[in-house]
Amino acid sequence: LDLGASMPAGSNALVASDGTEVTLADLRGEKGTLVVFTCNTCPWAKAWEERIVALGNEYASRGIGVVAINSNDPGRVPADSLDEMKTRSSELGMSFPYAHDAGSAIARRFGAMVTPEAFLLDAGDALVYHGTIDDNAKSPDEVSKRYLADALEAVATGGAVPVADTKALGCGIKFAQK
Repeated sequence: LDLGASMPAGSNALVASDGTEVTLADLRGEKGTLVVFTCNTCPWAKAWEERIVALGNEYASRGIGVVAINSNDPGRVPADSLDEMKTRSSELGMSFPYAHDAGSAIARRFGAMVTPEAFLLDAGDALVYHGTIDDNAKSPDEVSKRYLADALEAVATGGAVPVADTKALGCGIKFAQK
């Protein structure tokens, strides 16, 4: 998905870890929408998960719609099943949906390739940030560049996103076979 492009797959149904059906259109926030492709099993996703949840919980209360999406095929990665997602969501205290992308269709539409990979759209559904969470997956105390946090703050306050595109680092999405 190119910067400035509109949100794809807005009407595609996803099943959230709480069993409800949601769409990206349903989850849009007044100020923007954060979509993070993640999973239960990738060491990179695990390294950043507490920061992703903290950002999601904070900005969900500040007018940003937030969803974490697991596009891994649970047939290939059993620990990424909906039941396991429910457990993970509860353990982490997510106040936003953690949804399964059956068939990996939404990840393909976004062009997501790794977990975690963040896509932040503004109030007009235009992509304004794509990439990684910050510059240090392993040591939260040593982060010097808070790419996603800075982009979220800019969108929440109506400012310009300081860095719009970074390289997403993580495990390759285990796509469902077509």
